[in-house]
Amino acid sequence: MEHYYSEKPQSEIREHRFRYEINGKELEFISVSGVFAFSEKIDKASELLIKSFRPSCAGNFLLDLGCGIGPISLYIKSRYPHLQVTAVDINERAVFYTEKNARLNDLSIEVLKSDLYSQLDGRLFGDILSNPPIAAGKALNSRLIYEAKNHLLKNGALWLVAYHNKGGETLKRIMNEAFGNVEDIEKKGGIRVYRSINL
Repeated sequence: MEHYYSEKPQSEIREHRFRYEINGKELEFISVSGVFAFSEKIDKASELLIKSFRPSCAGNFLLDLGCGIGPISLYIKSRYPHLQVTAVDINERAVFYTEKNARLNDLSIEVLKSDLYSQLDGRLFGDILSNPPIAAGKALNSRLIYEAKNHLLKNGALWLVAYHNKGGETLKRIMNEAFGNVEDIEKKGGIRVYRSINL
């Protein structure tokens, strides 16, 4: 069965083209079948993460893990142009469309095909953000959290967003186990943004 976290989606390519505004920044996107989220708007969880994000100031390098069509990377780059943004996804179609959407909005970001941190050896970031694939299971999401520690600068932050009662509560507990701290940065409509600091 194909998922949006499949490496090589085989589904027929269908597209939506739309414009969407967050924090006063209107960007244009092409969403595509087989990539999260195939819609004519940005999903509510990603939007809440984008709205509540503030750079940690630990460093100007930001990682968007599991970028989908690229909304987190692109809105943050448009709002904080000084940040050097890297977007990664295991899904080849996601990588292609994130690059396409970056060009569409004339925004310069790095886009890589990577299974979590596999292509990021030795690289450190001030902030790591993810709207994680809850459906991919606890083992993968635990790796996402624990391995983030090896890719964060001192005082850097891991930001995750999820529906609290649909896996978010578990993510929050794992973040606390991994980092020794976690806080709810924002909550709205059952969605919460969690942040852990790499002390």
